[in-house]
Amino acid sequence: MIALSLAEISAVVGGQTHDIPDPSVQITGPVVRDSREVVPGSLFVAFAGERVDGHDFAQAVVGAGAAAVLASRPVGVPAIVVEDVQTALGALARHVVQKLGTTLVALTGSAGKTSTKDLIAQVLRRKAPTVWTPGSLNNEIGLPLTALSATEETRFLVLEMGARGIGHIRYLTHLTPPKIGLVLNVGTAHIGEFGGREQIALAKGELVEALPPSEDGGAAILNADDPLVRAMASRTKAKVVLFGESDEADVRAENVRLTDSGQPSFSLHTPSGCSDVTMRLYGEHHVSNALAAAAVAHELGMSAEEIATALSEAGSLSRWRMEVTERPDGVTIVNDAYNANPESMRAALRALAAMGKGRRTWAVLGKMAELGDEALAEHDAVGRLAVRLNVGKLVAVGGREAAWLQLGAYNEGSWGEESVHVSDAQAAVDLLRSELRPGDVVLVKASRSVGLESVAQALLESGAEGEVAAR
Repeated sequence: MIALSLAEISAVVGGQTHDIPDPSVQITGPVVRDSREVVPGSLFVAFAGERVDGHDFAQAVVGAGAAAVLASRPVGVPAIVVEDVQTALGALARHVVQKLGTTLVALTGSAGKTSTKDLIAQVLRRKAPTVWTPGSLNNEIGLPLTALSATEETRFLVLEMGARGIGHIRYLTHLTPPKIGLVLNVGTAHIGEFGGREQIALAKGELVEALPPSEDGGAAILNADDPLVRAMASRTKAKVVLFGESDEADVRAENVRLTDSGQPSFSLHTPSGCSDVTMRLYGEHHVSNALAAAAVAHELGMSAEEIATALSEAGSLSRWRMEVTERPDGVTIVNDAYNANPESMRAALRALAAMGKGRRTWAVLGKMAELGDEALAEHDAVGRLAVRLNVGKLVAVGGREAAWLQLGAYNEGSWGEESVHVSDAQAAVDLLRSELRPGDVVLVKASRSVGLESVAQALLESGAEGEVAAR
């Protein structure tokens, strides 16, 4: 974070200083909520959670070098005490962002946020120092913590914004007002909480409503291929830039194809020129993500050639998202177990089919959470798609939702041993260990709560001796 005195921070957050002998002392380290991340000069943010209370670590973090604690009560060490720690953290983030004057890029969408954010970051950092959301820390705590990691050298700040209801993104944009806003898509993730795709669109569109007008540099980057996203053009005064495969898109892809290993290749067309891209990532769904990143980069002054080179060299910066690893015995494990919704599940299955040409394929799938009344139909549809894509074997892991996955496969014509329902991750591991053979490709995917990354890890650990060769 930029250097701020404890007195200035206290004034910004409306707090009171306690046990601080010298309020002019500056925070010179990061702002953290995990006591293990404290370094000399840090500001430790003490959240009182259901199982762990950060206030209990106050003595330890100051002993480790923290300059002070942001707390909701006195803790016997230097502290800035506020009524609500989360509100104070947000106020501090807003103050720092405004003081820096960095160009803030915010993005949201039902699927692909984290992968696209990683692409944007890898493209923009070629132009200037860039800070971006680590992993999926896209809520009212993770977002301000990311913003506070920016420094005087930071030119671009790329923030992923998640939402579980109306007003969430509006709140996040108040904390960190964006200049460029990107909306990827409106799908069915969290549809059970929102109540319908139209409500999801209403929530996601709060991002473009928060943008400054075009004459002040505001730009809304919208998916031309998604009608609900494209319609958001009427909700903003910012410049509208369309991306997609539509002929009307300002930034579009032509001649899209997949390499033999399942990596997308296409011709990138921008208003200033065109250039060819062959990605290191797997699956055709990354074309849309790449176009979104290209539209942002073009708006910030990068040429088609610069963007294409960066996209062709970009990899995944976040764990368990189409993480492809080949065992020494030739078995390929595709760990996409961080999260799942119907859109990302379909994309992953299509990527598996492309990667597995001429090879035996396995789809180890589990529950997609928060689908509400759509849960049965969506799990059934994914099971059916696995059959239509000729996936060699579906392994449905878990309870009711897994049974629906297998039922969909069965009703689509997957009989005999082409699909199986197992109770838990260990049962899936035992099955795969006994049946995998060299050359097989295994996709592992489910909502985060299912924890199927343990299946991928176990399969890698049980491979042939020697180090795995990660691609």
